[in-house]
Amino acid sequence: MSLVVYLAAFVFGMTSVLLFPRPRKAMRNPLTVSTCAAIVLGALVFVCAAPATLATVNELTGVPNFGAPLTYGMLSAYSCAVLVLLINWRGGSRERVRRGVLRTVAAYGLLVAAIVVLFVLAEADTERLTDLDTYYAGTPFMREMILLYLIGHSAAMLVMCAVCVKWGREVDGPLRTGLRLILVGALLDVVGFQAAKYTAIVARWTGHDLDVLSTTVAPPMASLAALLCSAGYLLPSAVAQWRALGDHRRLAPLWALVKPASTAPRPPTGWWQLPQVRLQWREVSIHDALLALAPYFDHRLRERVRDSALRAGRSPHAARLAAEAAMLADAARRAAAREEPPETGGTYRLHATEVSGTGGLVELAQALHRPPDGSAAADATERPSLPGSMTEPEEPHVA
Repeated sequence: MSLVVYLAAFVFGMTSVLLFPRPRKAMRNPLTVSTCAAIVLGALVFVCAAPATLATVNELTGVPNFGAPLTYGMLSAYSCAVLVLLINWRGGSRERVRRGVLRTVAAYGLLVAAIVVLFVLAEADTERLTDLDTYYAGTPFMREMILLYLIGHSAAMLVMCAVCVKWGREVDGPLRTGLRLILVGALLDVVGFQAAKYTAIVARWTGHDLDVLSTTVAPPMASLAALLCSAGYLLPSAVAQWRALGDHRRLAPLWALVKPASTAPRPPTGWWQLPQVRLQWREVSIHDALLALAPYFDHRLRERVRDSALRAGRSPHAARLAAEAAMLADAARRAAAREEPPETGGTYRLHATEVSGTGGLVELAQALHRPPDGSAAADATERPSLPGSMTEPEEPHVA
């Protein structure tokens, strides 16, 4: 059983690595910090609860069952971290969030202290590695300690279920799917782990033996619940990274065209750079190049291509993109040939610089592959285009 628990701890803990790729930046985001803290504490709970760990801790400390308050305290800390995560997720004023976090930490801090005190007061000299909850269910002080950790954990999971149900109605897409996975994991924890524990303990109080629920059913249910929760935490981030990878690739034609004009510093490269980081650097570099190419914009060319595209039946937006793509290709050619800027001064903002995010740049990159038809194409190609500017480029060096 220890191997299964350690595996669950590893998978649960690896989620925090994927969510916490850039420590310096992530440390400034309370939501990211609280999410990773909850995941790491959840992984530590599994490590502490493994029979092999319990036996080692008991042997090193020389105190029978010392691993019990350690595990229960860690589980209470995890429950606290879950509530702190929900407080940061809900947001609000900084004072409100700070007050909620302090109250939660204080409450569970007292709970952990009570668990330690009750263990010290209890008579628990017989080491139990797998059935401590039921074996000591009727022992004074141990009984209260066991109930305290279960009640504290139940409160956190029930609050999480309520929040997931509420927010699941207000969001959509990957975030809603992630919330549903977290909800299923929390419900499985409540039903498969906590309910099994409560039932086995009450059975002991009434003279019955349902220890199998606590020793055989509850541990794998807790592991499965943790894996579902970790998948829910990770899913929105994973989808965002996948979309960033697609946008990064779609921007390749545009980057190949304007790369010679970019003066942005080269970003750090390496396989560990996540797609969102690569996309951010490429977006910054392209915007820098567009700023450098602005003096070479031929607005008469842009107007001719736009008018021709409109006559060919293009929508105003598509015509604007086609015109801007032709003007940008011409500007890149002029800059590469060190020609004088055209005498068509004036200020003009590309559509890609008017919208937030990478959507505008992606549209501009795609327009480079779709030159306007008819006379517009002739206008756009009055001057030879930059070699390779309208074909699939090789992957640039910058991430």
